[in-house]
Amino acid sequence: MFSDGLELDADVLVIGGGPAGTWAAWNAAQAGASVVLVDKGYCGSSGATAPSGTGVWVIPPTTEDREKAKAQREALGGYLADHDWMDRVLDRTWSNMELVDSWGYPFPREEGKTVRRNLQGPEYMRLMRKVVARAGVKILDHSPALELLVDGNGNVAGARGVQTQEEREWTVRSGAVVIATGGCAFLSKALGTNNNTGDGYLFAGEAGAEFSGMEFSSQYAVSTVFGSVTKTAHYSWAVFTNEAGEDIQAVKDGHHSAATIGRTLIHGPVYAQLIKAKERPEVQAFLRLAQPNFFLPFDRSGINPFNERFPVTLVLEGTVRGTGGIRITDETCASTVPGLYAAGDAATRERICGGFTGGGSHNAAWAMSSGSWAGEGAADFALRLGASRKSRRLTGAGTSAFTESDAAIKTVKSEMLPLEKNMFRTDAGLRSSLAVLNGLWASAGARTTDRGGDARDAQRSREAAALTATARWAYTSALARTESRGMHRRSDFPQIDPLQQRHQIVSGVDAIALRYEQPVPRLPVRDLVSA
Repeated sequence: MFSDGLELDADVLVIGGGPAGTWAAWNAAQAGASVVLVDKGYCGSSGATAPSGTGVWVIPPTTEDREKAKAQREALGGYLADHDWMDRVLDRTWSNMELVDSWGYPFPREEGKTVRRNLQGPEYMRLMRKVVARAGVKILDHSPALELLVDGNGNVAGARGVQTQEEREWTVRSGAVVIATGGCAFLSKALGTNNNTGDGYLFAGEAGAEFSGMEFSSQYAVSTVFGSVTKTAHYSWAVFTNEAGEDIQAVKDGHHSAATIGRTLIHGPVYAQLIKAKERPEVQAFLRLAQPNFFLPFDRSGINPFNERFPVTLVLEGTVRGTGGIRITDETCASTVPGLYAAGDAATRERICGGFTGGGSHNAAWAMSSGSWAGEGAADFALRLGASRKSRRLTGAGTSAFTESDAAIKTVKSEMLPLEKNMFRTDAGLRSSLAVLNGLWASAGARTTDRGGDARDAQRSREAAALTATARWAYTSALARTESRGMHRRSDFPQIDPLQQRHQIVSGVDAIALRYEQPVPRLPVRDLVSA
């Protein structure tokens, strides 16, 4: 049973307290809006960024450097990115990193100059919480949202949720909402992602928003079998071997191939050893300094990763390191629903990296830039409404909460986590998984809008619905893309198809619709065929 509810009013509500959410809240406050930020965990320590170090896609503002940076991953992402959006992100990230420096982040110095290429998650997010609080933003921790509120015209006008520690409901009426809830890693236990269950996708979908690039949701990262850290840059110093000790040739030009590791894992165990740094103590010291938590599982297990080989696996990171998400319609990161904005991993990142990204880098730059634009856009939208917004009659947009949440979650994980289903996709496999997921969604008595029980029961029932909805959007989009492009890998269509150089848009909660949006071509067909 819930205690008396908390009711608040604000110009802008931000859902999510990671980097995208905190940048959105700060920028909305700077624009003169009153702001409430709600976080599923504790703003400043929850989410994928907080526990880890991350590189940032930040490039000096010179034409040559920028052009090289934009071209670097264009082929890898399947030529779906937009150069104008890349330029915008690079500009805003450069200025935002200067702000982070001015706020007191301890960037290292080289040859007397501040080096702003990387951010340590704990220090970064601790600083962002302080900055947001100083700006006057009201923060509600341990307060997961459960549904959006909409007015009679379908405009998003706030949200409702629960406070899991106080065991009470909260309601925030607002002029606009920014969804910055992160991506969805399908409870795979990758470090920092277990609160990323696709909640924001579900909220947006129920309100009528569209999604883009959901087929690019099959990102797997290397982790030790005995840990959950998926920061993988250090594996460039590794050699991967099978049970017999044979090199499986998973590292080429300093980069490891998750696909090669995955194919071997399906048939047996895979081991790694950071053997290329074995005789280089200075490199070992640098690696420990750059990513301290990478070594925690080894230290706790008594394993020296430079001298001994250790078992590894692949952990699904889904749309956290994928590129799909809520489709944005303009430079303010507005969705297709008035009053609703998206930022960070909750929004599609196709505009800057097409069908492939990775940990940090582009995603880190996108979080701070899209968060900034979404916060500014939401503030402008809300302030233009004026006092009239407070007289609107609001209703909840939520329609789906699974009563048997644990069983539903187990079913979703069984269809999304296995390598043979999600990393190596086929027509038959996708159709089989979709039949299970659609059956789960449509099963009689499986869904209800009644949020009985305690606060955590209410949260879990909505997470189960969000995981199921996200999986259905991802596999519906994957089935439609009959080629291999970016991270989307079809075993039955292993080549890139120049006729499918387009964005796939899905929408709908009960019945899913799919349409195509053609991007601006960047290469002639003859070059795409050989890419």
